[in-house]
Amino acid sequence: MHFSELMASLVKEGKLTPKKDFGGVKVTYHDPCYLGRHNGVYDAPREILASIPGLDFVEMGRNREQSMCCGGGGGGLWMEKLKGERLSDLRVEEALETGATILATACPYCIAMFEDSIRTLNADDKIKVKDVSELFLESLEINIDEPAANVCATN
Repeated sequence: MHFSELMASLVKEGKLTPKKDFGGVKVTYHDPCYLGRHNGVYDAPREILASIPGLDFVEMGRNREQSMCCGGGGGGLWMEKLKGERLSDLRVEEALETGATILATACPYCIAMFEDSIRTLNADDKIKVKDVSELFLESLEINIDEPAANVCATN
């Protein structure tokens, strides 16, 4: 079970409830290759994003089974390619076309690839990359610096 499936399940059961309202921030989601096409997990990350108040979710043209690779798998993370030829550059451009200011995903390789492309494309002021779990944790409004015993006692 992927963490996104567990979190989506806990939201459905009412055991976790996102509270923070993001005020209409536009977010798009990139389907990681192994999570999506290899394991068939497409709905859970979207359900998590849909549960967060004030997130305006918008799909990229290529999504789910038709999503493109970020270029990080299969050793692509270490390959040298020219600016504009990298799959991650192309995917970031697709995300920017949606008007989203957050590109969410659920894969550390995708995050690394997209963060590098955002810097390379000078788009730091236009879009940020976040893991679905980061957005979800932020929406719970839990102080992660607070000792765990105190968090459990107050919830």
